[in-house]
Order: sequence, then structure tokens, then C-alpha cells
Amino acid sequence: MKPFTTIKTEKEDLEKQVSNSVSASMTKKIFTLFAILFIFSFTAKAQGLPLGDAKKYVIGDIKVTGTTTYNDQTVIAFTGLKKGEELYIPGDKLSSIIKKLWKLNLFSDINVYITDVHDGNVADLELEIKEVPVLNLVKINGVKKSEKEKLIKENDLKKGAKVTENLITTTKNYIENKYRKEGFFNSDVTIQTNAVPDTSAQKTNQVNMIIDVNKGDRVKIADIDIIGNKKLSDAKLRRSLKNTKQKNFFRFWKRSKYVPSDYEEDKQALINKYKEYGYRDARIISDTLIKKDEKTVDLNIKVEEGDQYYIGDIDFLGNAAYSDEMLNRVLGIDKGDVYNGVLLDERITGREPNKNSIANLYQNNGYLFSNIDLVETNVKNDTIDFEVRIVEGKEAFIDQVRVTGNDKTKDRVIYREMRTKPGQKYSQEAVVATVRELGQLGFFDAEQLKPEFVDPNPNEGTLSLEYQVVEAGASQIELQGGYGGGGFIGTLGLSFNNFSLQGLFDKDAYKPIPMGDGQTLSLRAQASTFYQTYSLSFREPWLGGKRPVSLSTSFSYTRQFLYDYINRKADKSRSFDILGVSIGLAKRLTSPDQYVTISNVIGFQRYELNNYNTGLFTFGNGFSNNLYYQLGITRDNTAINPIFPTSGSKFSITAKLTPPYSLWNGIDYGDLKNQPEYQLRDDNGNLIDERGNRVTEDNSVPDTEKVDQKKYNWLEFYKIKFEGTWYTNLASFGPSSNLVLRTHAEYGFLGAYNSARGVPPFERFYLGGDGLGAYSLDGRETIQLRGYPNQSVVPIDRPSTARDDGATIYNKYSLELRYPITLKPAASIYALTFLEAGASYDNFRDYNPFQLNRSAGVGLRVFMPTFGLLGIDFGYGFDPVLGKPGPNGWETHFIIGQQF
Repeated sequence: MKPFTTIKTEKEDLEKQVSNSVSASMTKKIFTLFAILFIFSFTAKAQGLPLGDAKKYVIGDIKVTGTTTYNDQTVIAFTGLKKGEELYIPGDKLSSIIKKLWKLNLFSDINVYITDVHDGNVADLELEIKEVPVLNLVKINGVKKSEKEKLIKENDLKKGAKVTENLITTTKNYIENKYRKEGFFNSDVTIQTNAVPDTSAQKTNQVNMIIDVNKGDRVKIADIDIIGNKKLSDAKLRRSLKNTKQKNFFRFWKRSKYVPSDYEEDKQALINKYKEYGYRDARIISDTLIKKDEKTVDLNIKVEEGDQYYIGDIDFLGNAAYSDEMLNRVLGIDKGDVYNGVLLDERITGREPNKNSIANLYQNNGYLFSNIDLVETNVKNDTIDFEVRIVEGKEAFIDQVRVTGNDKTKDRVIYREMRTKPGQKYSQEAVVATVRELGQLGFFDAEQLKPEFVDPNPNEGTLSLEYQVVEAGASQIELQGGYGGGGFIGTLGLSFNNFSLQGLFDKDAYKPIPMGDGQTLSLRAQASTFYQTYSLSFREPWLGGKRPVSLSTSFSYTRQFLYDYINRKADKSRSFDILGVSIGLAKRLTSPDQYVTISNVIGFQRYELNNYNTGLFTFGNGFSNNLYYQLGITRDNTAINPIFPTSGSKFSITAKLTPPYSLWNGIDYGDLKNQPEYQLRDDNGNLIDERGNRVTEDNSVPDTEKVDQKKYNWLEFYKIKFEGTWYTNLASFGPSSNLVLRTHAEYGFLGAYNSARGVPPFERFYLGGDGLGAYSLDGRETIQLRGYPNQSVVPIDRPSTARDDGATIYNKYSLELRYPITLKPAASIYALTFLEAGASYDNFRDYNPFQLNRSAGVGLRVFMPTFGLLGIDFGYGFDPVLGKPGPNGWETHFIIGQQF
């Protein structure tokens, strides 16, 4: 009997034959395997006999061995081999079968054996394979949790993925390159795979992947050397590099870390700086990164400036909707001006909202499909002629407007705020305004508001708009606390900002409360050691549902007890009660622009005093009535997130007035103290002096309580307030990462129509602290001034006994620098640092805008849909307060809120 021959491909022989192959990767394995197949073909396994020329065999049994989750028949089906088939060994067909198996990317090793030859030419085959392992779990070391999740997602390292050598190599390269692009030049990644012990009956062949990431430190730029510049200075060109800065002891605003992606943008910014000064041909000839050490690099940038150019003729072609004169006015660039390529692009093709450009002129007036190009037509000496080539296209009209994503807020509440309506001409300005209005509602995540064009048809001049919204928590439980003004002040409030009054009668609407109609219902309770105040208010922003006319109503009740600031005790036998109601109407105007709102409020307050004598309330027992009208004008174009505005401004001026009763009631308030009915008398009606001694009429003494009761039975005053807030985006570090400066100023004045009657003891300003209790108690307004105790900043030279008298004039200024840590839907967090200053006065004679109480500090704000607003401020008061020498020092102010 002829001895059987065993044929096997061996990895060791393969590596000897192809020692200079590409790498020890999969490519090398495949290449060397094929080399052996064609050079040595097969090696005798059992007897070690060499194989001669190829011989034709009939395939007998086929056996599959090795680690695989596939059954034998599936693997054999992959090969295409069949029992009884004739096959040359070695031969092209067998080589093709092995290639086919490798291309499946399912196996990491493939070996073919002849295990037996019988009946002359019948060969039994053994196919030994090792399946590519699958991924069980990934562990990444050296980076934050959020980065781990991102890396797993970006590299598609999900459970069950085939762990090929290619996957390991590409994952390693991706992570290293990712961090090198971010400036971590020394980043290093190592990847290990560990087999998972298999305890099941069926082999699973799983591995765990361990990725160790060592980012190292970002390299910093020691020096930026600009070579070849003569027209523009090094300093000016370095300043044009917004995010690529060299190390400087005095510069802390911008980082000096080298980030390649930022540097690529900054190179264009450098060229743009030359274009601003007319150097159209300026270019960077070369730029070199020189590694000084592991932590620092130098940048050498070689430039060629070229000549300075001027503007020649500018001709407009294709414009039918607007005349050349109109377009020239928008352009604002004249013949003979120094060429400014950046300004030209901005004025012609710039589409940034609210910018003056020809593109925006067309986009805001229906020409969505317009196309505008600036073309240089002639360059003569140092003068460039241009053509502005305009393809106006058809005017575009909005076919449909849709909203998606609102599962709480009713459609009509959203549609009524929109500035884009079906049938209207398309306007980019209206789209931007709609996004702003929806963001200002506070019902949606402003960072995720996205308008989408649907089915734009340039031929028909139609399109549809779809606004995608993400609902955010709009109802809030408010918890606030602070120290000052005599002790701890706490506030508990319920504010339902997307309430539905109609839903009160629908049991299915309670989820947990009726929502979706855009109404506001607020209940608030505030208490300290010496007062409690309760309020209820309701607001319907669209009365009748057709016009932006809001109706607001409120009811409040307050009880205050006489407080001894020295002993810190409240006398609850001496009280001051206030009952108040109000109703108001406000309308959003369309002129001078859509950001202006005018409001009107009529209110009434009743003050009841029970043995409540202070420096202000000279009639300790009695009452006062306050019937007032308040007019307010507000302009608010802040954008776009109400939690973290990044641009725009808000101005408001309010006037609160009472009727001028003195004009018609015929009372001479200056002579009241001389009237017999207002003289001090005993229980028997006899005239007495302050000591209780009986006196004659000539020696009578006025009864101050009676006089003041008469003067203030109906309050008479006017109060003017102004507030202005500006938001300036100082720097952008990403789509939702803006350094924002909030500038704020406010003023207030309380005056009297009749000097003899004087300013009433109500409606006064109380400055200092966290601003809790605004518009509470006796109509007072508490003004925030961090770094000082609540209501502690009083007019100078005032005796301590008059500490609680408030002021009739105040001013306050604030600078607040804000930086968002995150503005994600789950949580909006930003840090802040502030400078503040303010003061209060009794009259204009004492007014000094430079004599201020100053403070500075830091704070943090967190807004979460689940918990609402949480905040804390640490403020240092640089100036003394009444009764305390030296700087006031540190004060802590905090806000806690819960939202659902």
C-alpha cells in the first residue's frame, strides 16, 4: 500500500521566505502564506517526505478543526470544495480557495492538510482554521469618561465586533492622530487584547480590549517668528492669529498651546489681515514647526507680502430687483479706496445675520435661490476692477411650516411666535427671528433649535420650513436662601411657565399638571425672622389667541413685624400688613422693531399699621392706600438662549405713578400742623404738649401721627427706573463655548408732586445682598449688590436708627464675565466672575455717581431641567457698611431651585 502523504503550510517557513515583507501584520501573513504555497507548496506531515510535482486527487472526506463558532458544513460551504471533486494539489484552485477564505475577514489563520490518501488518488483533507475573535468589552485608561464614550463610538468598538489586526491598528492610529491634532504631540496609545475564559459548551472566542492612552502634555509655542514682513509689523500679524499664541508672561487671556487645527485656521486669518490692508497677493511661502524639547515648539512663518492695491470700478451684472445705486449704498465701498478683500467678501457675499451685505439684502427679501459672485475683471498697475455677478433666481415663497419634537407644548403656542408663515416670501431674517423667539419662550432647549429647508424648488420658487425642537422643563419649584437684612431669608415658589388653565378641567392633562398653553402660574412664599409674604400671579401671553397682547393678574399679602436690628429680635405685637392686587396688559409692537414691548399695569395696595412706629412710619396706627398706574417700555433682542445669552441687549424704562391728589383735594399739607384738629390732645380733648402737659391754643403742638396719617392716607408719588444690559461675545472656543461679557447699569428715582406732602415712606429702594424679596413688603424694591448683606447699603451720614428707611435714589453698575462649562440639555453650567458697584441716596443734593460701594467675586450657575437654577456667589465688599468699620469683607449668596 502506498504510504499516505501529509501536506501542510507552516508559518515558520513562510516568515523565512519573506523576511523583507511589509510588516508582521495581516498583509505579511497573507503574502508569505501564498509564497509558500507556490514555492514549496506542501510539506509531508506524517513521514516528513517532500512533495514532488502537482498531482490530481479526488477529494474524499473534508474535516474542519480549530476555533470557530461556525459549524463544519458552513465553513466547507465557504470553500466551495465538494467530496468527489477532482483537485490538483498544489494548484491554482486551492490557492484561490485560501484567498477567498482570507477575504471573508472572518479568520486569523488558515491551514490545509492532506490527512490520508487511499484507493490510489482519493485524498482526505483537514481544514484547520482560527476564527477572528469578537469583542467582549473595551476598557480605556488615561482619559475622562466622556472621552471614553466618544472614542468607543468613533471607532465603532461595540460588543461583537471582529477584532482584526486591522481594527487594532486603525484604532491606535486614530486615537494618536486625534490627540495630536489637539496639540498633544507626544500622545502614545497601546492596545492589548486578552482572551475571555470560555465556560460555555459552545466556543465563543471573545476578547477584552484594553486601550492605554497617554496623551502627555500639550506642547506650547515658545516663539512665533514671522519672516519677510515689512508692511505689517510682527505684533499686528501675531494678533491676527486668534488661537495660536506664543508664550508671554503678561498674556493670560489666550492659551499658548499648539493645536494644528487652530493653526490652520489662523494661517488664513493672517492672510486675511494682509487683505484688509490691500495686500491681495500676500501668501505664506512656508511654515516650519521646530521642536525645541518635549514641551515647547517654535513656529517660523515666511510670508511674501506683494504690492498694495486699490479699488477700481465695481460693476453689477444680472441685478433686476435692485438698482446699481441701491447695491452701491449697501456695498459702501468707493472707487479709490484701499483694497480690503475681507470687507469686500463681507459686504457682498456675507450671510451672517444682521450684517449689512448684498447677499443678505436678497436673502431677506425672498431671493433664497440667489447666487452672488465677486469677480476681478482687470488689474492695472495697483488698481483692481470688479464685477458683481448676480443670479437672482425666482422669489421664494414658503409653502408649509412644520414643527417637530413638541410633545408637551401645543402647536398653536409655537406657531403664534413664528415670524415665518405659509405664503410669505422667504426671509433669512425672519427665520433667525423665529429661532430667537422660540428660544426665548423657555419651553425648549435653545441650543438644539434647528430650522431645516424641506423640498426647496428653485424652478417653482417654493420651499417648506421645518423647525426641530427639544422640549425642556418649563415648571419650577423655587428654593432660595440668603443671609442679611436681619437674618436668614427663605423663599419657596411654584412657577408653572407652560401652564394650561383650560387643562384644569381635563383629567387626562395632569402629567403631573396641565401643560402646553404657554401660560404662567406662580405661587410664592417668602419668610424671614420678621416678615412673611405670599403672592399668586397668572399670565396669559396671547389674550384671545390672535395678537401678542398679554394679560397678567396678581394678588399678594405681606405681614411684617417691627424688628430690632441691634438685639436681632422681632416684636410680633407690632405689625404692618399689606394687601395688593394688580392687573396688566402688555403688547409686543412691530415698530420701531419687533423687539419692543409696552406694558400697562393698574394696581392697588392697602397698608394697615398696628402700633408700628419707625423713623418712616410716624403714624404707628392707621392705614394708607396706594392706587397706581405703571407704564413700561422694554426692548429685548438678546439671543438666543435665555439661560446663557451670547449677544444682544435688553433695555427697560418704567414709570410708576399715582394720581396727583394735591391738585384737587384742596388740602394745604404745609399748614396741616397748624390746624386745630391736628394738634396733640389728651383723652378728654384738651390740648397738650409732647410731655402730656395741658397748654393753651397759642402753645399747641402738632400731632405728628395725625398729620402723617392725613398726608399718606392716599399715597402720592412717581417713580422712574431705567435698566440696561448688554451681552458681548468676546471669544468663541466652539459652537457652544463662548466667553461672554455682561454689562449692566440701572438707576432709580422716587419723587413727590408736592414738596409739602413729600416722598411717602413706601416704594423705596433697598440696596445690597442677593436681591431676594424684590417688590415685596411695602412696595420696596430690593436691589442686588453682591459682597454686602441684604439691604445694608444705605445713604451715607444716615443714623443707625434710620437704617431701615430705604432710599429715594440709587444707581448700580455691574460687569460679569461668563464662560459656559456645558450647555447640554441635561445641564447648563457656567462660571462667572464679577465687578459691581452701587450706592443709594436720600436726595439729589447728596447724589455722587463716584461715591460707590464696590465689590468683586466669583460664582457658578447650574441649570438642569430636573432641578432648575442652582447658583452660588462669593463676593468681597471693599467698602464699609453702616455700623461696621473697614471693608465689609466676604459674603456668600446662593440660589437653589428645582424644576420638573
